[in-house]
Amino acid sequence: MKRIVLCLSVFLCSLTASLAEIDIEAIKADMTFFTDASCSRLKKDMKKKHLKDFKSDLLKTVATGMLSSSYDKTYRAASYEAYASPKALNRMLKLGNGFSRYENITGIYLDAGENVVFVGDTGGKELSLLIPDWMRKPAEGIRPEKDPNGWGLKKQTIKLKTGLNVINVEKASNAYVSYFDDEPAEAPRVCVHFPTGKVNGFFDASVHSNDDWNRLLDDAVGPIMDARGKHIQVAYPVEWFNVHTRGKGVELINNYDTMLNHHYTLLGLVKYKKVPRNRILARVNFNYYMFRDGDGVAYLGNKGTMRMVADPSVVIVGDPCWGFCHEVGHALQMNPQMTWGGLTEVSNNIFTMYTTTRMGNKSRIKRQRNYEKARKNTIEARVSFLADKDVFNRLVPFWQLHLYFSRNGNPDFYADVMEEMRNRPDAGRGDDSIKNQFEFAKICCDVGKLDLTDFFDKWGFLWVGEMTVHDYRKYNYKITQQMVDETKAYIAKKDYKKPGEDITLIED
Repeated sequence: MKRIVLCLSVFLCSLTASLAEIDIEAIKADMTFFTDASCSRLKKDMKKKHLKDFKSDLLKTVATGMLSSSYDKTYRAASYEAYASPKALNRMLKLGNGFSRYENITGIYLDAGENVVFVGDTGGKELSLLIPDWMRKPAEGIRPEKDPNGWGLKKQTIKLKTGLNVINVEKASNAYVSYFDDEPAEAPRVCVHFPTGKVNGFFDASVHSNDDWNRLLDDAVGPIMDARGKHIQVAYPVEWFNVHTRGKGVELINNYDTMLNHHYTLLGLVKYKKVPRNRILARVNFNYYMFRDGDGVAYLGNKGTMRMVADPSVVIVGDPCWGFCHEVGHALQMNPQMTWGGLTEVSNNIFTMYTTTRMGNKSRIKRQRNYEKARKNTIEARVSFLADKDVFNRLVPFWQLHLYFSRNGNPDFYADVMEEMRNRPDAGRGDDSIKNQFEFAKICCDVGKLDLTDFFDKWGFLWVGEMTVHDYRKYNYKITQQMVDETKAYIAKKDYKKPGEDITLIED
């Protein structure tokens, strides 16, 4: 049986290079021997004697394998479900483009040239095949960070239709089924069949073991191995997995999942049962040490950086832990409600501080003495915290709120604040995004059932005047006395008690 499977695999792989010579009409004729357009199952009355009636070598070989039970459909002919589109995520969570675009990992590696893909009934939904160039590197002689082609992930996108798809792959790579929908729960599962690809496989920590992990690495036919957990998806080179992650695939993915679960806890998605099925993608790149873009978090494919992200004992400590949590924090910032101008590199670090300390790391803002620096630059100077050029100093008041409420019986403070924000419209965008600062103050008082006016006043949230804030774009803020008076009046009307201590003095 093993020899039959091997011969079948070799034959199918060899077909990729010669598809141009295959009679497409013959393939279409042979599709009638199968139960549906995906050609993933033979009709019940099919017998070996019917193989002589096939007109195409491709489907005859597929049918031969199916009749002998040697055709492994685990990856070749799997069904795929829809994931929430950015529009749906924004509707549900006020989050949109920060999640993976490569959710439906096929475990199939497609060689360059013509390939055949069969697709089952799509129910009218749009599906595409994504073939990313994971290993793209700058041209020889070009400094990686100066690459004129940018740092982003390049990919080939091919629309899929029900039935036979003959595709031309420009550059060999792993394949992914892009299937996103505004109403994913109502979208049908769709079978996609790759008879001409090579099986690379992928690791799923929910069902695979470390023995499976090692086997996948040993049998990989492409340079990239895909792995996923409940919240994370990674695409790193097999080369570095073999160096840093042998026998530790489960631990690596579980550590990523744990960090993301902490993020979702602070965001209130765990408490309110809104954690998305969509995952965050971490991938390799060959341009820059670490960054986040529309395709996820990217890490430089060299020895030092790959150790930081592929060794499970390293990824949860120090700079590796901070870096991952910081970049993912950007994907989870509600904009503009928690990201009014001036907070792009601040509100994401509320997540970073929460998760890194939960993972056992010491407080970064304590180590950097940001508490005393922030008090000097803002409270003593009697200006807005946004006037402080140090983004870590700007983080201090936000983190102090977490510390105070966590120590006083309300560890869900931010979870409740975030949920309240999800349930109401933002207060303004652009130069009006500063209005969200006043909404934030009101919500914090309502959630905490405390009058926090003194705290916000000291940190300059209630400062009056005009200021220009540079935060990837220029924001011209005009904060009026009326805006401040209305906020104070709103809080005073609730008749909340004052906190029992000066929260501006709290530290880790």
